Amino acid sequence: MGEQKFFDEMHGFGDGIRGPYQAYHSLLSDMDTARLKRKADQAEDFFRRTGITFNVYGDEEAEERLIPFDLLPRIISAQEWRTLTRGIEQRIKALNAFLHDIYHRQEILRAGRIPQHLITQNEAFLPQMIGVNPPGGIYTHIVGTDLVRTGPDEFYVLEDNARTPSGVSYMLENRETMLKMFPELFSHVGVESISDYPAMLRRALAASPPPACSGKPTIAVLTPGIHNSAYYEHAFLADQMGVELVEGQDLKVVDGRISMRTTCGYEPIDILYRRVDDDFLDPLNFNPDSLLGVPGIFDIYRAGGITLANAPGTGISDDKALYSYMPDIIEFYTGQEPLLKNVETWRCSEPDSLKYVLENLADLVVKEVHGSGGYGMLVGPAASQHEIETFRKKLANNPGNYIAQPTLSLSTVPIFTESGLAPRHVDLRPFVLVSPNAIEVVPGGLTRVAMKAGSLVVNSSQGGGTKDTWVLSDG
Repeated sequence: MGEQKFFDEMHGFGDGIRGPYQAYHSLLSDMDTARLKRKADQAEDFFRRTGITFNVYGDEEAEERLIPFDLLPRIISAQEWRTLTRGIEQRIKALNAFLHDIYHRQEILRAGRIPQHLITQNEAFLPQMIGVNPPGGIYTHIVGTDLVRTGPDEFYVLEDNARTPSGVSYMLENRETMLKMFPELFSHVGVESISDYPAMLRRALAASPPPACSGKPTIAVLTPGIHNSAYYEHAFLADQMGVELVEGQDLKVVDGRISMRTTCGYEPIDILYRRVDDDFLDPLNFNPDSLLGVPGIFDIYRAGGITLANAPGTGISDDKALYSYMPDIIEFYTGQEPLLKNVETWRCSEPDSLKYVLENLADLVVKEVHGSGGYGMLVGPAASQHEIETFRKKLANNPGNYIAQPTLSLSTVPIFTESGLAPRHVDLRPFVLVSPNAIEVVPGGLTRVAMKAGSLVVNSSQGGGTKDTWVLSDG
């Protein structure tokens, strides 16, 4: 693969084969290119027939696309995974403690560890949640923590996704596809299973029933509907958990409970895994124009009549300006140093930081504070002079809306191309399930891969693809 300036997870910084990849590489060496090409075509056909698509929102109508799937797995050793798991668990504990604090006593603000305006003037902060205790004390039932790697032992958290993290269906379907196409690989390489994720999710949700629940809790998944970009995932997870998939129009308040329409009339729901953002959840309490939510659901929630996962107001922990304070947040609530590193971050709301960012735009990655999916960002080293100057004006007009970070040397993993194997940059989104007594990190996650040579943008909305992620078993 030639000389590399980036750390390659199969080859390291040289041409050898790193330990986690050795067993797989010896099997890969026995496969000819024609067979791999056939398998790649089969995988695409499988994804197309299964309907595994997502919507890309552009200027015109939403366009439905397949996410490119690469059939070379990304492999992580058991020891590496233990390191990541410990760091993720520490981070999630701190996030839950932080969310409870800012909606109750706000000790971290009183201590001056983070500026008050970062909370009170934040559009993701929900004053309506002040004093509300979510069932089981859990705010973040499901979290997707985005990680990047820059060296053998260098991992960074890129962002926290606690609002409505998506992508778990692709993680599961990627594994299913690999098991169908290469069953022999799994008998030779010990890989941790992820197939019980739906059962784990159902268990984690059921562990935080609302006070009004008596007996076994009834669970449902709330979707905005078929036009949402992640609708496939909503339907997939409801089906895999064996619960109902509902839209706002299927629900209403009956006798102080949220109930869903069934063939036998309206039945109460105890736990709602909602994939609808806060603003659209309840037109009586939030956006009055929303047709996606349920009038009055927030009042029922506050009264203990239903569990909402994730809790309303959780999205503030996804804020990219707040992200820069995560080392302080972890230390404040756990008394420990962070086990996983944060990426150095300049808050453009601060004059000195803004000056530095404006002077170094060509070398930095600039992101919207509430942005997601790769939209609204500038990757300086890959941008044209015109794009940089356009972004300079945006920054000058609304500096508080942006943060900037250095361009990291993201690790690469080989993908299969028409001309053979070639390195491409990757990130990783492990999925975490939180209940009152446990934090479970699913052994794998969604590896997103930039399909274009040299590109650092892995988001599917920007042309990125996915890979199966193998966490090796011990021994």
